[in-house]
Amino acid sequence: MQLKVLLIHPKMTEEKEHLQALSDIRSMMERSSRFISLSGLSGIFAGIFALAGAYIAYLKLNSLNINYRNLEENSFIDVIIYLMVDAALVLIASLSVGILLTIRNSKKKGVKTWDNTSKRLLINLFIPLITGGLFCLVLLYHGIIGLVAPATLIFYGLALINASKYTYNDIRYLGICEIVLGLCASLYVGFGLFFWAAGFGLLHIVYGAVMYFKYERN
Repeated sequence: MQLKVLLIHPKMTEEKEHLQALSDIRSMMERSSRFISLSGLSGIFAGIFALAGAYIAYLKLNSLNINYRNLEENSFIDVIIYLMVDAALVLIASLSVGILLTIRNSKKKGVKTWDNTSKRLLINLFIPLITGGLFCLVLLYHGIIGLVAPATLIFYGLALINASKYTYNDIRYLGICEIVLGLCASLYVGFGLFFWAAGFGLLHIVYGAVMYFKYERN
């Protein structure tokens, strides 16, 4: 019985080594085909910036006693410009922090920040984003301001789903949530700002926290 165990044991050890080698190869292939340097903290910061921007926009609209329905009924060019500048500042702040945290995460993991995978990720992300941005400009041109917030959520969700195959699969679920929220916002036009805050603010904070505790926290 002891001799039989001694004969089997080396074989079992060899099989374990083969399985470990296959696991290592699979991990290396996944690292080379997926961009794994996205930081959960950047999602949290993006959500905070979005909530701050939404609150500033709310104060502006509330001070003038207007909402999306009022904007469509009347021509508030200065208010529209104010909201666009507000959104642009939120975007710039979010991208800046996201880039810095992604670079830091890449150095921590010992991987490149800019390679073919990150290029494919950005291409697949920006095609729906740019399309959505142009579509929103068309909506503004025709005075259909109430659908701008839903459109941004829907196209952003599509962009996340389109780019998810080059990074963590968790981003796909965030994209689906953004699309559902955008469709709901299209049914309640007067509350677009609140849906926008929920989609770009609260969902980003929740997603960022999940990503941080799942992939980054040691």
